[in-house]
Amino acid sequence: MFLMYVDESGDKGTINSPTRYFVLTGLVVHELCWQNMLAELIAFRQRMRTAFGLRLREEIHAGVMLTRPGSLVRIKRNDRLSIIRHFLDELAKLDYVSVINVKIDKAGKPPGYDPFLRGWEALIQRFENTLGRRNFPGPANADDKGIILCDNTDGDALRALYRRMRAHNPVPNQSGLGYRQLPLVRVIEDPNPRDSAYSYFIQAADVCSFAAYQYCAPSAYIRKKGARTYFERLAPILCKVASPRHPFGIVEL
Repeated sequence: MFLMYVDESGDKGTINSPTRYFVLTGLVVHELCWQNMLAELIAFRQRMRTAFGLRLREEIHAGVMLTRPGSLVRIKRNDRLSIIRHFLDELAKLDYVSVINVKIDKAGKPPGYDPFLRGWEALIQRFENTLGRRNFPGPANADDKGIILCDNTDGDALRALYRRMRAHNPVPNQSGLGYRQLPLVRVIEDPNPRDSAYSYFIQAADVCSFAAYQYCAPSAYIRKKGARTYFERLAPILCKVASPRHPFGIVEL
């Protein structure tokens, strides 16, 4: 069984939205590596506590840490950015982990286009395809399935999308002509929401998603600090087969 932890960056709206892009990121790990990854995440958090005073129970929510830090204001902003950088470097060392990124450019999309649903549809499909082709690193069984765990999001819409894709999932042919019906068979169960404040895994997905978004549309602070390229630090674990035409595998819609 592969588990994909999902978080997002950017605003999913299309009317008066503060962001042009909406990014979804899935961090994938096999169940047999889950305990090892948890131990690595705990050890990382202990090092961050020693180096910067970040308590183990305090959430790493990348965007909020930099712009609305709350109690984390006691840690210098530059150090908060360093924590994000160290987290990315720590994840990049885990050769049994894979990260899928989907970026939606909302500019020029037709009326009625839903970035949230289209982004999730693409992410779920890439997860399904990669499972089927056995392209994820780490342990593998002939009949491995996948389950998705996500930060609290629009659960009703996401549940409806899952169930539709299990019964009716037209996928365009590579020729560009016509469609094939490929209902989901490897991604099982409905979405499983998690409160990111209590999940180091969702927090890991959040940091990856933040880095992907800043790679596409860096803020003034990120540009000033030269941190746009932080996303490239994840290169060893990026799921490049998700979009072979992109140098880092980002699925662009």
